[in-house]
Amino acid sequence: MNLTLHIWRQKGPSDPGRMVTYQANDVSPDQSFLEMLDRLNEDLILRGEDPVVFDHDCREGICGSCGMVINGVAHGPEQTTTCQLHMRSFKDGESIYIEPWRADPFPVIRDLMVDRSAFDRVISAGGYVSINTGSAPEANSIPVRKEDADLAFDSATCIGCGACVAACKNASAMLFTSAKVAQLSRLPQGQVERKRRVLNMVEQMDQEGFGNCTNYQECEAVCPKGISTQNITVMNREYLRASLSGA
Repeated sequence: MNLTLHIWRQKGPSDPGRMVTYQANDVSPDQSFLEMLDRLNEDLILRGEDPVVFDHDCREGICGSCGMVINGVAHGPEQTTTCQLHMRSFKDGESIYIEPWRADPFPVIRDLMVDRSAFDRVISAGGYVSINTGSAPEANSIPVRKEDADLAFDSATCIGCGACVAACKNASAMLFTSAKVAQLSRLPQGQVERKRRVLNMVEQMDQEGFGNCTNYQECEAVCPKGISTQNITVMNREYLRASLSGA
């Protein structure tokens, strides 16, 4: 496969940035998208040019580190992480436009790499449970209904990649935040801080500059783990209850 790549290049947060065109030739359809970029970077280094900077880590679709907008869609044409997107999803001779996440709370560090520490601060505000540490407790010591356990696990699959924010026209982080709130609100261990958690996390989310949800639902469409927007409904209910009763 021979492809034309239009890649966003930006030297730093204060640099205006621009699209730069590259040719990628003899691309195997079995390569992952990141492997294709690796090969491009090897060619750039051999030519004495700066390689394209992008986030990556495990490359197994688990860590959530990789992320870029491909042809206008977060993570590209398949509902998966960028590292698990393969070049067979594209056609020979196709032009591919590659950009970083576009959201004020995710400032560009360089090229396709963005600062997603805003997510860390939202989690630090309440996305945890305070328990005594030690050896693992007996699995059946705290009974949890299977329905609650299944729903909590579905929410817990969120990897915090940020695709929901990048896809949302309001740069909303409500799918990410609601997944953490809904997960812990359904488990016995999360009940002690239940009210404080949702109030603090929503407040921090607003402070970071994320927008509000307007039920566009593109976030669910691009989420590589299929996190449901029903979690946002759960978070709204938790927030209203906590606001009315006091934390």
